[in-house]
Amino acid sequence: MWLQTEIVMAENIVYVILSQYKVTRITMSTFNSETIYTFQKKRVEISIRNLPVNLFGSVMGLAGLSLAWGQLSQKMTLASLISSVTGLFASAIFILLLLGYFVKWIRYPKVVKSEFSHPVTGNFFGTIAIATLLMSVVAAPYSTLLSQTLWITGGGLTVILTAIVVLRLLTGNQALSSAVPAWLIPGVASLDITVTGAHMPIAWAYEFNFFAMATGTMVAVIFFNLIFSRLVHQAEMPKGMTPSLMILIAPFEVGFMAYTNFWGEVDYFAMLLFYSGLFLFVVLSIRIFRKPASFSTAWWAISFPVAALSNAALKFADTQQSTVLIILSYAILALLTIALAILTFKTLRILFNGKLLSSP
Repeated sequence: MWLQTEIVMAENIVYVILSQYKVTRITMSTFNSETIYTFQKKRVEISIRNLPVNLFGSVMGLAGLSLAWGQLSQKMTLASLISSVTGLFASAIFILLLLGYFVKWIRYPKVVKSEFSHPVTGNFFGTIAIATLLMSVVAAPYSTLLSQTLWITGGGLTVILTAIVVLRLLTGNQALSSAVPAWLIPGVASLDITVTGAHMPIAWAYEFNFFAMATGTMVAVIFFNLIFSRLVHQAEMPKGMTPSLMILIAPFEVGFMAYTNFWGEVDYFAMLLFYSGLFLFVVLSIRIFRKPASFSTAWWAISFPVAALSNAALKFADTQQSTVLIILSYAILALLTIALAILTFKTLRILFNGKLLSSP
């Protein structure tokens, strides 16, 4: 009996060490049945059901980084290589996340339904649509058919999700405290249809792009005012949601890209959009990074807005031919590259130590 107990305890020790992907010092004097139960319970909690939908923000950020470096491909030989490698990496992550979330949907449909119905989490499903739209641009150099298929799919998903979100809010009795920056994601997704498809060689693309830009502008303006009012007049958001404040710059910079891609020029209105987003970026960076929240996948919320700012800055600098703007655009791109490298490293670390898929 004593020997069997010792064997069971040894097996649990081995499991804990291997399942955590690191060496843990465990002494027999402190190891008892209670700790065995805790470890077994922890083993059960690590599951695909805990895969966060907001992790698709990583694809958005990485794809945006690829497109930003791509803008410099004519000026720097290395830029083209960085763009290609980053684009392929974003593609791999996109495929893995799609497979992972599909498995989650099949195995835990109630969990996915609960997330989709949530007034805050539900908006992050728009990141899947945005990621699909951005991947259509990443795929363009390799396959025109794949690029068009991804754009049409992403555009269709965006319109459906935007309509669902707006209809849901129109039911009334919505708590103002739930008006968080994530509400802007559907509006930004609509603008991204035009960003990625302004020159799509499809007969009906022109009208669809105009419709998307109009819809995205309307939703972004309305939601931006609601969110800003909530941030000013309601209690402060939880610490863990602070990084999502950076989403507030997205309508301006994505709007800049959509407007200039569609009309083909940078005019005074486009300049107003760019500088408005740049001002918010500086202010929000102080707010977010002064006392940063602990790392979680929520930090990926900063990636796409900053990527949009970087792409907008590079395009704006190229049209204005201003030394100051060129230096600024390069500085933002460098900041974006470093930030995404750090986010990628930290995300991989929590993936391999089991924290990414464990229950909170």
